[in-house]
Amino acid sequence: MSSQESGKDTLKSWFPRTRLGKLVAEGKITDLYEVFEQGYKIKEPEIVKSLVSGLTTEVVGVTVVQKQTDAGEITKFRVVLAIGNSNGWFGVGSGKASTMRVAVDKATNDALLKVIPVTLGCGSWECRCNQPHSIPYKVAGKCGSVRIELIPGPRGLGLVAGENIKKLLSLAGVKDAWTRTYGATSTYPSIAYAVYDALRNLHNFVKR
Repeated sequence: MSSQESGKDTLKSWFPRTRLGKLVAEGKITDLYEVFEQGYKIKEPEIVKSLVSGLTTEVVGVTVVQKQTDAGEITKFRVVLAIGNSNGWFGVGSGKASTMRVAVDKATNDALLKVIPVTLGCGSWECRCNQPHSIPYKVAGKCGSVRIELIPGPRGLGLVAGENIKKLLSLAGVKDAWTRTYGATSTYPSIAYAVYDALRNLHNFVKR
């Protein structure tokens, strides 16, 4: 079963608990941008599933967490996952559970609750086509020791980055960009959150 089919099944059994959820279920809010413009806080993942189509997920990293208790050793999986529609929406979340499937589900819901709009544009002096294929200007993000810089690129350049960063930026809808990374870049969860922070800073900069 695809993620979209699974999402539709979830929405059929959805009973909204928040005011925003009820407005979405009743069809009074039909655009996720409207949610952000009105300052609502998303507390139900089904809200994003209802308003954004074409969402796909990418597992960024999986770690095994072990805890010693009186009853013995407890093993859990911690999953970091990214979600996006490749057209201006992106989120990163994490989940922990004793089974991989449940951990992935928790991470997916967490990522949905943290979805942000990504400001796309063409900030490259080499291009200036005014099409939303890159980002409008240089921006940076940080998580732990990892720092990443995203730099606008001309149309046709592609994503000049490592494979994991390429997947993340593609989920957000960025097609052309240069990137620079610093710090412990082998820690994929930190990379994911650094990319998320950079794209969120891009949006915050626009709002000022």
